[in-house]
Amino acid sequence: MCGIIGYVGQKPAQNILVDGLRRLEYRGYDSAGVCIVDDGRRFQVRKKMGRIQELSALIRQQPAQGTTGIGHTRWATHGPPSDENAHPHLDQSGTIALVHNGVIENHQQLKEKLLARGHSFLSQTDTEVLAHLIGEYYLEDRDAGSVSNGDLLTHAVRRALKDVVGTYGIAVVHSEHPRTLVGARRGSPLLVGIGRSENFLASDASAVVVHTRRVVYLNDFEIVTLMEEDFQISTIDAAEVSPKIHEVEFGAEEVERGEFPHFMLKEIFEQPQTVQNAMRGRIHLSEATAHLGGLNLAPAELRAVDRIIFIACGTALHSALVGEYLMEDLARIPAECEYASEFRYRNAPVEKNTLVFAISQSGETIDTLAAVRESRRKGHKTLGIVNVVGSTVAREVDGGTYMHAGPEIGVAATKSFTAQLTILTLLAVLMGRMRHLSATRGAEILKELEKIPQKMRQIIEQTEAIASIGKKYCEARSFLFLGRQYQFPIALEGALKLKEISYIHAEGYPAAEMKHGPIALIDPRTPSVFLAPQNSVYEKTVSNIEEVRARSGPVIAVATEGDTEILKKANNVIYIPDTLECLQPLLTAIPLQLLAYHIAVMRGCDVDKPRNLAKSVTVE
Repeated sequence: MCGIIGYVGQKPAQNILVDGLRRLEYRGYDSAGVCIVDDGRRFQVRKKMGRIQELSALIRQQPAQGTTGIGHTRWATHGPPSDENAHPHLDQSGTIALVHNGVIENHQQLKEKLLARGHSFLSQTDTEVLAHLIGEYYLEDRDAGSVSNGDLLTHAVRRALKDVVGTYGIAVVHSEHPRTLVGARRGSPLLVGIGRSENFLASDASAVVVHTRRVVYLNDFEIVTLMEEDFQISTIDAAEVSPKIHEVEFGAEEVERGEFPHFMLKEIFEQPQTVQNAMRGRIHLSEATAHLGGLNLAPAELRAVDRIIFIACGTALHSALVGEYLMEDLARIPAECEYASEFRYRNAPVEKNTLVFAISQSGETIDTLAAVRESRRKGHKTLGIVNVVGSTVAREVDGGTYMHAGPEIGVAATKSFTAQLTILTLLAVLMGRMRHLSATRGAEILKELEKIPQKMRQIIEQTEAIASIGKKYCEARSFLFLGRQYQFPIALEGALKLKEISYIHAEGYPAAEMKHGPIALIDPRTPSVFLAPQNSVYEKTVSNIEEVRARSGPVIAVATEGDTEILKKANNVIYIPDTLECLQPLLTAIPLQLLAYHIAVMRGCDVDKPRNLAKSVTVE
């Protein structure tokens, strides 16, 4: 949550920072601000509550000159959105400016000490406390003469962070050091973008990829000092760190909307390609199996696994639930899903031969990362399914696989979900072929998986027809999403998508559970979306549809092409191409994404930036 951008170089910083914030806005959009150090060693601070365009308008009226600066787009944790609470924040002297992503848990205790020393505060944020603390140590070091002038800012940051309890990704500038930028991280992502006679600091590669694709990902407890021509990384204990330079695998064009009105729609339409990317080079038809090279486990180790635990949050948890069905169905391995936020605090017994999989689009979700660390601390092999190369989860797990879905800018996950389902299918086939899955069945699944991208395109071509269904129900106050077996997690995901972007109350249930309580909600104003493709529980699902119809509830059905009987049961039908039951989630997810999208647009909602949400949840 929250987006950070910093720049030191020879170009005007103002436009670089604002453009970077625009690319980071999906990480938070309560308020935004910049601080630029001008040629007179003065701060030019511009900040504004609201979206980036509000800040842009302010800067057009009051331009800020200078070639070093920091910027921030906020998702509020301490203090409501306001101009005063917007970052950057200054220290007591007004010579240090700071932007911060994370939570300083002991900020109140630190604030009380600073108040006793005569400090006064202008905001309600924990961030301002950290700025003041750095300023306090800076003045102590300067007056004592114990630190060289060029190292004063870095040293003050290091001292202050040793007092901090909590998480942070920070960028700091000082008006007396106009060619220096300091950053540090613990629990919140931060990277260095390496340019020519310029360097960048950012919480996400999307902010800098238009300028450079060479980046260094900071690890926890690392501090970086950037100048125009150089940068140095050290630990919080002042040990030098040799940087490892990575090449960002996507280009600037991939973080633009292009011809689409919203990133979400663009990313829905990209799914045939992203699913293709997720399976590319990983299908071995000659052996009727899959190959996932990054697992870092020998075949004997994989055969020894007798239980799998998936840990994830949000949409990734729904993909994990599908993975549970896949793993038990195809590989005959007991599997279960855990909310990462719960797993990290539980003391659940986990047997020796249990394999833990963490699933995360960003690879930075704080709860998932903490669960990974807890799992590894207890000696369990822990693998990751991650989209963002170089992310913290990807670096800390024992092995895993990348989705290769490309940057996902829309806050509501779409293409990352189906990429996760693709990886989980490949994983289940791989594990199954080591056990009981026959070559004939394995080859059948993989051949059909290769056809999924084209079948996705057929569904996407129905977007206008799905929009017309959305128009019919866009004023509803509540929805039910119902499915059985493989379709139950898709019902949960469909309900989540609608809630996230349209603000309509929605709940997902196993279809048979409806009569155990939720059926009380059925009335002519409450649509029920049934996932009813032709599968092993089709007749049971149709019976559940009849129960809703008997109570005058409107029914939207997602069904298999050629199923004319469903037309007699449902008010509206969205058809998907026929496929194997274990692959149906890859297809049934897309109509629900499109339905949620069109309903949200018709209700005038900001689809890409839904209220109260941010893309990467890096605070508890």
